[in-house]
Amino acid sequence: MSTATFSHAALEHLDSLYGYALILTRDQTAAEDLVQETYLRAVRAFGQLTPNSNLKGWLFVIMRNAWLNQLRHNRSGPRFVELDDENVESVYQNDRVNEDPHVVYLRKLEREQIRVAIADLPELYREIIVLRDLEGFSYQEIATMLSCPAGTVMSRLGRARAKLKRALVSWQPRSAARAV
Repeated sequence: MSTATFSHAALEHLDSLYGYALILTRDQTAAEDLVQETYLRAVRAFGQLTPNSNLKGWLFVIMRNAWLNQLRHNRSGPRFVELDDENVESVYQNDRVNEDPHVVYLRKLEREQIRVAIADLPELYREIIVLRDLEGFSYQEIATMLSCPAGTVMSRLGRARAKLKRALVSWQPRSAARAV
């Protein structure tokens, strides 16, 4: 694989990597820096990538390792700030044109509630939910990224989903709509 081919293929995963970086760092600027660091490391090490391997998984592993190295170096952990909602909102703009405003409002409330519930999960569970349910990695791919057995991934994912379900079970869209 040439450097140009690799660069083009790697850039196809930019949005996914940025989303994962936001989950890890919880800070927009730090996430951008982490994505940049990931691409720099990937370009330097792309010769180690075996043909027909999972490029996206490889990039996610590089990102996670870079983030863990930063945490070890800083010894202060990630900073906690609000996530930017503008990117999420633009995805739904076309749907909103032809929809009932009440339905649009309820969907916005639901997305925000889910985002908050995921953000409130402990880091280990939050990461598993993002990798499996949002990014679509297999159990084995996640196990490789996290350096643990696939069975551990499955049990953590089960606990993460249970915690997420408990956090969301009390939310009622009808009562939230009436409150407004």
